[in-house]
Amino acid sequence: MNEPVTKELVIHKIKHNLRRLRTAIKWIIFSILSGLLIGMVGIAFYFGMTWVTDTRTAYPWLIFFLPLGGIMIILLYHLLHDEKDTGTNLVLSAIHSGDEIPLRMAPLIFISTLITHLFGGSAGREGAALQLGGSIGNSLGRLFRFDEKDKHIMIMCGMSAAFSALFGTPMAAAIFPLEVVSVGIMHYSALVPCVISALVAHGLALHFQIAPPSFAILDIPEFGISSAVTVTILAVLCALVSILFCISLHYSEAIYRKFIKNPYLRAAAGGCIIILLTLLVGNQDYNGTGVNIISKCFDGTVAPEAFLLKIIFTALTLGAGFKGGEIVPTFFIGASFGCLFGTLTGFSPTLCAAIGMAAIFCGVTNSPITSLLISFEMFGFAAMPFLLLAIAFSYMLSGYYGLYRSQKIMYSKFKTSYINKQTH
Repeated sequence: MNEPVTKELVIHKIKHNLRRLRTAIKWIIFSILSGLLIGMVGIAFYFGMTWVTDTRTAYPWLIFFLPLGGIMIILLYHLLHDEKDTGTNLVLSAIHSGDEIPLRMAPLIFISTLITHLFGGSAGREGAALQLGGSIGNSLGRLFRFDEKDKHIMIMCGMSAAFSALFGTPMAAAIFPLEVVSVGIMHYSALVPCVISALVAHGLALHFQIAPPSFAILDIPEFGISSAVTVTILAVLCALVSILFCISLHYSEAIYRKFIKNPYLRAAAGGCIIILLTLLVGNQDYNGTGVNIISKCFDGTVAPEAFLLKIIFTALTLGAGFKGGEIVPTFFIGASFGCLFGTLTGFSPTLCAAIGMAAIFCGVTNSPITSLLISFEMFGFAAMPFLLLAIAFSYMLSGYYGLYRSQKIMYSKFKTSYINKQTH
């Protein structure tokens, strides 16, 4: 039976709806603020990254200062009493376990990532953006005295804004923080704030003429049984490559720590190793982010060993204590591996490069929805069935490995069972 309408019930419902409206207005205001503030920081970081990359390209001899750059980074973290910084892992941990993110993380990751790229370390930028956004978002939550749960939403807002401003993919940026923290559980309470902050930051980036990345897939075959089988094989291999990349990143750090106890010596040794490898390779294609090489993959003109060399360069750089992200190197690895697969099989190397980027990104982040959205934003919708199939298989077969040790797999990838375990 319907509840009888009384004056008290009407007043209660009005108050309830007013609370909802007040909450909605609060998040609209603070997500716009987050998008504006963190979007500007992300834009400054973008231009800083562009400058250091152009400078290193113009003066390739700067790579010989990479060991000194590593020492500078370790010294910076020591001076600001943040030697035990765990980077993006701390941001994820703060959302699901309440760890505190210090505001000093923002300037530290900003400066240290620029140092890494100026002197030729192999790393990305979006991982650094997540730390920038998470740190500033958490500080905004503290400033306005939000409770613990609302601070978590502000952290996710900040991550969305920084990712969107820097990479130009607002759909993926809005969903990624909701999906990556606890795989299998989406924090939908943060959906509206993350969407608004991502769109505001994206609008700012467009105002400053920061063009989002886009890659043209030149040849898209008809989707059928034969092409689906080929794409499934590629997806299985991409899942294995994503596992290899995660293992390489985690074990390189452990090996460095085992044999070189002093962090300054670790960074210097890592810089020397990268210099030696660069000289052996004969070029600097595997230093920095490698965005220019991703473009070559869509022309089908990339070296067969490129994906493996990028794994090695990135693992040795980040494991030694240099700072930066892992996402653009993931795209490099995926595009070059996919292009190689397409070249060997004769199945549209450009389509395989796109599939490789999406599938390996999904494999290392365990974020299939984000992977699909970022694919649409970078490649368009024409290759949708291929991308959808590859992402699904890569997600399932990459197991419980991941870039971020603080990421939690809440539900099994193989059964509808709650497991609540951290990634390997």
